[in-house]
Amino acid sequence: MNIPVIFQFLKEVSANNNREWFNTHKDLYEKAREEFENLLSVIISRISLFDESIQNVQAKDCTYRIYRDTRFSLDKTPYKTHLGGYINARGKKSDHCGYYVHIEPGNCLLAGGSYCLPPNILKAVRQAVYDNIDEFLGIVEAPAFKQYFPVIGDNFLKTVPKGFPKDFEYAQYLKCKDYACSCYQPDSFFLQPDFPDRTEEIFKQMKPFADFLNYTIDDFE
Repeated sequence: MNIPVIFQFLKEVSANNNREWFNTHKDLYEKAREEFENLLSVIISRISLFDESIQNVQAKDCTYRIYRDTRFSLDKTPYKTHLGGYINARGKKSDHCGYYVHIEPGNCLLAGGSYCLPPNILKAVRQAVYDNIDEFLGIVEAPAFKQYFPVIGDNFLKTVPKGFPKDFEYAQYLKCKDYACSCYQPDSFFLQPDFPDRTEEIFKQMKPFADFLNYTIDDFE
């Protein structure tokens, strides 16, 4: 596993984000993709130690295309400047909560949760949080969890969603437009020999959060 190869490619494609450069350096991309899949395979094996549901997940099925969809974007650069992998027992397009690995120079992270939930599922998850707030707080406010994942959600409503009391003490957990959590890391995190151990520990702390979400989400799949 040669992780520096991944970072080197991403730095180069960021500096040369055009089709001419990419087409003449596609071998660098193929090597970086291979090494990223090797990295994901190591992480999958570690997560499998505490989450048996992903034991048969293959790294190649977790990765995303390097090509950007520029149709509706002002940014017309054709290539992503990161490599991402979503380790999910039901596939990377599922609403089921999984584990996400993001390698991008200066913006690396380990994350998980569920983004872009359909309105009916999002409403059901909010209801589950409201109905089981003590259990939810026991997960997301536990010190071992919070040291890695201090914030739940990336986008939020300005007010409490319709159907819930506006004076609810923990309203911030109902305002989430997505139920996700992220643990940002320096690039050096992935370059240390103990990164598999540290990654396992971080994702292990996230699993109760994923289990809580999936208890509701999986009823819809």
